[in-house]
Amino acid sequence: MTEKRTVKVDGVEFEVELTAKEDGSWDAVVEGKTFNIEVPNAQAAPRARRSGGSKKKKSGTVSANIPGKVVTVEVSLGDVVEEGQVILILEAMKMQNEIQAPVSGTVISVSCEEGQAIEANVPLVVIEPDETEDEA
Repeated sequence: MTEKRTVKVDGVEFEVELTAKEDGSWDAVVEGKTFNIEVPNAQAAPRARRSGGSKKKKSGTVSANIPGKVVTVEVSLGDVVEEGQVILILEAMKMQNEIQAPVSGTVISVSCEEGQAIEANVPLVVIEPDETEDEA
């Protein structure tokens, strides 16, 4: 397994290519030079936890984290949406951002319209999650 990392040594950043070896050591390539790294009595590094596997219930409330202007509203009251589906386009800081549905479900509230200026953290669309979404 080979991976690239950026490391700091005495405040200087280096791009390092690390390759794990079967004996538990590593080959590190830095600026074209190869070094062998061994860590005596070291335990394997713990794997990073993934947040995707959690059972935490997702919110169906959609809001913008910065103020902007609603360019288009792609959904209306009663529409059934899928997680990841674009539900509105928001212009903020001269950029158009596609706002996606955080959960699959039914739109139960639309609190904005095209051309409307909106404030940050104000609910724009509320989606009631599907029954199967709650169980997942």
